[in-house]
Amino acid sequence: MTGLLLFAAFMVLLLLGVPIAVAIGLASIIVIWQADLGLFIISPNFYSGIAKFPLLAIPFFILAGYILERCGISERLVNFARVLIGARPGGLAIVAVAVCVFFGGISGSGPADAAAIGAILIPAMIAEGYSRGFSAALIAAAGSTAIIVPPSIGLILYGALTNTSVVALFAAGAIPGFLAGMSLLIPIWWISRKRGYGLARLHTEEEQVSVWKAFLDASWGLLAPAIILGGLYGGVFTPTEAAVVAVFYGLFLGFVVYRSLTFRQLYNILVEASMASAVVMLIVTLAGLFSWTASTIGTLDHISQSMLSISSNPFVILLIINVLLFLAAMLIDTISIYYIVLPILWPLVLQFGWDPIWFGIMMTLNLAIGQFTPPVAVNLYITTHLANINIESTFREVIPFILAMLLALLLVIAFPSLSLWVPQWLGL
Repeated sequence: MTGLLLFAAFMVLLLLGVPIAVAIGLASIIVIWQADLGLFIISPNFYSGIAKFPLLAIPFFILAGYILERCGISERLVNFARVLIGARPGGLAIVAVAVCVFFGGISGSGPADAAAIGAILIPAMIAEGYSRGFSAALIAAAGSTAIIVPPSIGLILYGALTNTSVVALFAAGAIPGFLAGMSLLIPIWWISRKRGYGLARLHTEEEQVSVWKAFLDASWGLLAPAIILGGLYGGVFTPTEAAVVAVFYGLFLGFVVYRSLTFRQLYNILVEASMASAVVMLIVTLAGLFSWTASTIGTLDHISQSMLSISSNPFVILLIINVLLFLAAMLIDTISIYYIVLPILWPLVLQFGWDPIWFGIMMTLNLAIGQFTPPVAVNLYITTHLANINIESTFREVIPFILAMLLALLLVIAFPSLSLWVPQWLGL
């Protein structure tokens, strides 16, 4: 009954429109008080939720994403991709996917990816005849690949919660992240052919920019993931140190190479990154309190045992897990799901002997789909705002992208080697 009270209080507060961090924390405090667990435990639990060295990478990667985006890297990457892909049906949509996947290797955040690329490409797509709904849905979906492509903030959280190597998780996300991006090309090709998207550009005469010139202009941006990931896989620095390196690399580009940053702009970036990091870390610590409360009163063990009582077949349990993750991702933000759902699922991972790296990639890819699946679709809220439309007008447009990425998820589930080959090859 206490466990029922915990989840019921959380859902009621959520339905009342209470911010999710407050709903999670308040539900936990109610149960701690009702179960007489001692309110004094809240303060140390609150602190211990964020007092983990791997989690320090999150605010630094958020800051690095802000700095690199303000340097103009995203715009240079877009120009380079447009030159490479050229004028073809759906060409600008293909550019959007390519740049979102690549920029995800810098930002590590789906919403940041969608905001940075959407601000540039959504107006450009609309100007070329793409519908506002299609443009918003596409970039929301493409931006979600950022939590799969290394360095991913989601994988940092998973590694911290399960004591799994973050570097190995980053390596494991490379192929599935690329596969998720490639899957979006299927609906792009079909819809663009059907609606004639991009055909107008085929008949216009535009100034031709050489590939070499565009490459040189984007070269510093192209170098960013190589420095971050090369240092990680080469054992030069840890994920947290890699985040710090990314920050200083962005400052070097902004003040020395491009000279596009001023100290006033840097101050504004620091303020915005601090606010974004505070929101993330507040959810992290309150979700940790929720997880501790559920574990202490025995709710997590009870749910895990109940799932095992349904079937002893690992494939059936895996299907149930993925359905639950997909439904949860439609309603709750990604960070909260890691803290609320992962402690329930982890005993099942151990019970069936599933590889924790493969399971982490599968789980994160599932949650990535939730970032652009209504009704709670954070990426879609960002891109619809940029496209100046309401989110309801994108519901039909986003369905082909959801189905395409679900296909990528099925491949990752069916073929664990897609996730495990790169870390094994690197000896991680």
